[in-house]
Amino acid sequence: MGVGDSLEAGYTLGGPIPAGTWHLVGDGILLGGAAVDVRFDVVWRAAGLDAGAGTVVATTSHHFVRPPTAFVAVPFSADLAAAAVPARAGDQLLLRFTATGGDAQYDPNGDGATRNGEIPRLDLPR
Repeated sequence: MGVGDSLEAGYTLGGPIPAGTWHLVGDGILLGGAAVDVRFDVVWRAAGLDAGAGTVVATTSHHFVRPPTAFVAVPFSADLAAAAVPARAGDQLLLRFTATGGDAQYDPNGDGATRNGEIPRLDLPR
């Protein structure tokens, strides 16, 4: 995923989400360059809305620097404060990754501990 590209991972909700602190793990693997800036958006999309629509619930950014050892995960995690989400059953919660700058490509670390990192995820408040 190069500059200007984005990926989304979605989850169908069963109902509302309370306000609180959400924990984001955004470990990634960098390819083809030295660094990349990535914005992470948590988006609530009501059922029936088109792709690209929705409300940003929380957001953060991170500057990733490629490590000297090739093809290992670069760790990143953050706690995000978010308001309550008045979702209904069938709505979606999306974690959107967008490369916003730099010369490297960012790929979410889908290999987890195999690449010395964690699989990206979002832990919701309870």
